[in-house]
Amino acid sequence: MLRLLDGPAADLVRRDATFEELDVDPARLLDGGAVVDLLLEHPALMQRPIGIRGGRAIIARPSELILDLLDG
Repeated sequence: MLRLLDGPAADLVRRDATFEELDVDPARLLDGGAVVDLLLEHPALMQRPIGIRGGRAIIARPSELILDLLDG
């Protein structure tokens, strides 16, 4: 899925109160494998929804972005 995203893997991580409470080092988000590890450990940090179609994936926030994926 990471290879299908237009942006960096770090875009999958929500920067919310939980992110702040965990005191995540932003440098950790530069590595795709570290992002996956973080999200496996703390799934609530994952941006959602994620749309996947064909060879493309998008983070559909705002949800209207899913229309671009469905049109293409």
